[in-house]
Amino acid sequence: MIEQSNLLDNKQMALFVAKGYLRFDEVIPDDINHAVMAEIDRGIKASPAGTPLSACYPDPSPIGKMLRLPLVAGLIQSLVGPDPLFDHQAVHVRQPNEDSAQPLHADSIIDTRTAFDIQLMYFPHDVPANMGGTLLLPGSQYRRVNESDIARYQNMLGQVQMVCKAGTLLVLHHGIWHCGRQNKTNEKRYMFKVRLNPVVRQLRLWNTDNLVSDVGASKPIFTKETNAIEDVQTILARSEPWFEDASGRLEIVNRVKMWRYISGDDRFDVHYWMTRLENTP
Repeated sequence: MIEQSNLLDNKQMALFVAKGYLRFDEVIPDDINHAVMAEIDRGIKASPAGTPLSACYPDPSPIGKMLRLPLVAGLIQSLVGPDPLFDHQAVHVRQPNEDSAQPLHADSIIDTRTAFDIQLMYFPHDVPANMGGTLLLPGSQYRRVNESDIARYQNMLGQVQMVCKAGTLLVLHHGIWHCGRQNKTNEKRYMFKVRLNPVVRQLRLWNTDNLVSDVGASKPIFTKETNAIEDVQTILARSEPWFEDASGRLEIVNRVKMWRYISGDDRFDVHYWMTRLENTP
């Protein structure tokens, strides 16, 4: 049983809906970090796609130990529910002094679902700027493209390059635009990624202490005492630097749709934009 304190909170969920990722710095202990790199060098055996996560990476696998840490298990359950399905793993080892980088892309084929998978990226050692690291474009997860159709784009406004300490995690919406950058150091760079599929409806899976229990009530889904609705609306209304005025509004409408989907509140809105579109007298 995962304690409420290890689940994501409302603000974290709103940030995930808006930006398409969450970052957790230095949350994996060093003993697991070192053990994971050794396991990567030996080769990590992957389970078949569709295997419940609980059946993957049994002890003494250090990857399994990492995934079962309370914080990691809590963020997984908050986003895709209990015991999601293993989709695939990717072990990215970038060699020293590479002369090329991965093109910007979104994983897999165009995906029109509202439901979402997550991709957990784990950095078991320090990643300085000249080691490259993963680059991602916040807020791009609803701009649906097919794999490397966006490969020609470089240096987008607001892009985030992972510069981090050992034991840092990224959790991504499966549709976010990202790539691996050049490793210009004399050391190998390690990153482990696992994609997970939900097996339950992604409805209020996080810490919902501030949610009104009766979603059908006439009052807002968030209690006014906590001012949580103002916090969520502010986060979801915030543009990314690469947004145009018109396309930025479309992205915010997409955020509203996602928040309604995961919260169960079909009246939630930001700046009346979704309500206006639904007005059919």
